[in-house]
Amino acid sequence: MRFIDTHTHLDGEEFDQDRGEVMERARQAGAQALFLPAIDVPSSRRILQLCRQHPGFLHPMLGLHPEEVKADWQEQLGIISDLLHTALAEDGLRPIAIGEVGLDYYWSREFEKEQLEAFEAQVKWSVQTRLPLMIHCRKAQNEMVRLLRCYGSDLPGGVFHCFTGNEIEAAELLQFNGFSLGIGGVLTFKKSHLPEVLAAVVPLDRIVLETDAPYMAPVPHRGQRNESAYIPLIIQRLAEAYGVSEEEVAQRTTRNATAIFLPS
Repeated sequence: MRFIDTHTHLDGEEFDQDRGEVMERARQAGAQALFLPAIDVPSSRRILQLCRQHPGFLHPMLGLHPEEVKADWQEQLGIISDLLHTALAEDGLRPIAIGEVGLDYYWSREFEKEQLEAFEAQVKWSVQTRLPLMIHCRKAQNEMVRLLRCYGSDLPGGVFHCFTGNEIEAAELLQFNGFSLGIGGVLTFKKSHLPEVLAAVVPLDRIVLETDAPYMAPVPHRGQRNESAYIPLIIQRLAEAYGVSEEEVAQRTTRNATAIFLPS
């Protein structure tokens, strides 16, 4: 069984002591590729360096996370834009997406206006470069949808990362052609409604797998550091929800991720 983890923060300090072992466990579990989203300037640089060291297995995404939008957001965007265009011109190191970008009003709306401006700027990068978006959205779906609708058919597609919503929210997001929902460890939580929601309104061909490692590890590892080797636990729960084999889930979600991020 082969799969792709479309969202792992493997560059984080949580993996500094055993990053090589984490990658090897992922390979042993069936990972054929890991996608690494940036959140700011330092992580963008770390991710590019990691991906240079492991071409073909690690793939970079570059962007400014909404929680990192502070007073210096314009300066950060300028540096990330330079890194992005330099990497696009570098042989063997092509960023596969603009991400992790979006809106997050969960903790505070202090930088609400700045988050909207930063998100829109990066949506424009996506349109210009034809790179898909890896979108983070928390407590801001109405604002996110309103902004994305301004760009309509110009959007090249992408993923709504860490989807945990209801049937109405899922249907609203799936109106955007070329976008899929990123599904991770929350699916396995005892009180999660996701298995029922997904099976009811989300075609399997609109789902990609993710860990968001080191966060949100699936059961039975909940509360521990997450890693890509745990993706089969998500596959197992999806197979149960959709009434198909684990192999079918792996194949179809891998096909979905490849079509979005690694088109031939």
